[in-house]
Amino acid sequence: MADDNTFVPLKAALNSDKDFLDVLHIEGALLLCINQKTEKKRSIRFKALYDNNNNFWLQKSEWKFFLSRADFRRIKGKAAALRAESEALRWWAGGNESAAAEPEAPSAQDNFGSAYASIAAMTVPERIEHIKKASARLNSLAYKKTKDKEAVTEALVDTTRDAAIINHATLLEAMLLANDEAKKYTQDLVASTRKLVKTSSHLASFEIFNDELMNTLVSKSNGTVIQHMTRVFLSGISFLSYYNELLSTSSIINKLRVSFDKRYKEIYHTLLPHVDMARFTLERVFLGGMRTIPKDIFFNWATGFLLHDVGKAAAVEYHEGESAYNRNIIVEHVKVGYVQVINKTNYPPEAALITGYHHEYYGDADGYGYFRSYLAKYKKANPKARQHSCISYDIVPMLDYQALAYFPAKVLEIIDVFDSLTDPNRKYKKTMTSEEALAMMRAEFIEKRCKIDPILFDIFSGFIRTRQKAAAARA
Repeated sequence: MADDNTFVPLKAALNSDKDFLDVLHIEGALLLCINQKTEKKRSIRFKALYDNNNNFWLQKSEWKFFLSRADFRRIKGKAAALRAESEALRWWAGGNESAAAEPEAPSAQDNFGSAYASIAAMTVPERIEHIKKASARLNSLAYKKTKDKEAVTEALVDTTRDAAIINHATLLEAMLLANDEAKKYTQDLVASTRKLVKTSSHLASFEIFNDELMNTLVSKSNGTVIQHMTRVFLSGISFLSYYNELLSTSSIINKLRVSFDKRYKEIYHTLLPHVDMARFTLERVFLGGMRTIPKDIFFNWATGFLLHDVGKAAAVEYHEGESAYNRNIIVEHVKVGYVQVINKTNYPPEAALITGYHHEYYGDADGYGYFRSYLAKYKKANPKARQHSCISYDIVPMLDYQALAYFPAKVLEIIDVFDSLTDPNRKYKKTMTSEEALAMMRAEFIEKRCKIDPILFDIFSGFIRTRQKAAAARA
């Protein structure tokens, strides 16, 4: 018999998703065929059996058919992505009539700034050349022995803003192309953006510790979404560097183990109530234990931070005022962004997952995420399945129903909320100080209902206070 951990019965796989059959036929995956009487095994392409009899798995037979779990996950992902792409294309084409009917919908300039029109008018080669010049500017600063913090910060802000606008404009165009054609259309964009992200990561790792300077420079540009994307990207890579340094040079992991039972265990147990409280440890929360982030993964995550709101359209008001709030439109941006990155480009899959999953909130009703429906269907098809960890550093355990959430998406949630609360251009509510924002987040996003991760939040709070101390020392 097939190993249940390695293979999925074909009938169950086909019942799991209405689009699964179409993708499986195109993909032509190998099936494991087992004769129930003789136990003879054969490997045959699905397409060959299907073309001969398009209901072969339903026929009475001594043969049973199985799909490898790896192919099952891959094909389910493609089926979901194709379905989302169809929905997203309808949305971009104006299928969301309620969005078009909003009397106070913001303009592209409101969200993406006055520079958006000129960049949208460029050809793709002109946009690539623009990013290359931005990278050259960063490289010239990176090789200087003594760095001018203001010059470095200004360059990072300018290049991040332009790269975000260029990616948004280009991926919007790519949505109108078939996937293979779109990937050719965006291949130079991906390569040039990836180089810029690496250089930005090296510079921001050491230089962006002055919130006041960064906010002043960001505010020189306009467009609420693009300002937010710029701040979140630079704060995100700065935080990841802080996290790596903290784990490498301090005893933070041991301290968390010591304080875990008293400070964190009950909170995490609300997320995984089926796990025996006595077996709840730090390693249960972070699958495989807490660890530093390797450089290649760091850059992939940084790319996701840059692209995280690339799916937002002019009809999405960043601050979500009561008169213009439409949850369906707000939720749609993660679906559109995921489809753009995973189907229309060759950006790393980590970047796509961050784009589609950065409002997940540990499954809370206030959150939303591209993979919620996927995980719900997985649970329905596998009712005995249980997630036994809270956070995975890797993609597969999260998609394979082993962990609740993906590490960089949980990091981005915290930075995203904090930036929204402290944004100096908040329209509908008073801008909070850093301390007010941290207090509000702990009360509303951890103590009331656990939406953001408590341990990552405490590390982030330390990061913010470290930046404040550094700024005070310079004053």
